[in-house]
Amino acid sequence: MGERAQTVLDQWQILPRLMMLVVTILTYKSVFWFMALENPSNAQAGLVSVCMGALTGCFGIWVNGESKTNYVSKSKDDR
Repeated sequence: MGERAQTVLDQWQILPRLMMLVVTILTYKSVFWFMALENPSNAQAGLVSVCMGALTGCFGIWVNGESKTNYVSKSKDDR
């Protein structure tokens, strides 16, 4: 059972996709929090800027990792 669960986690890449979803949601919430402020300070603007930079970096790493995934496709002869 444990080996099968590990295979499913590896093949479906659940953890990287879940982490990307969490980072996206947190950045979305921080941007809307910032836009709701009446008088944002430089520190608050810096926080949102760091969040956006982190999202950009995570997205770049995630996309690069997805492009290197080996997908097995069956040819007509293998079926």
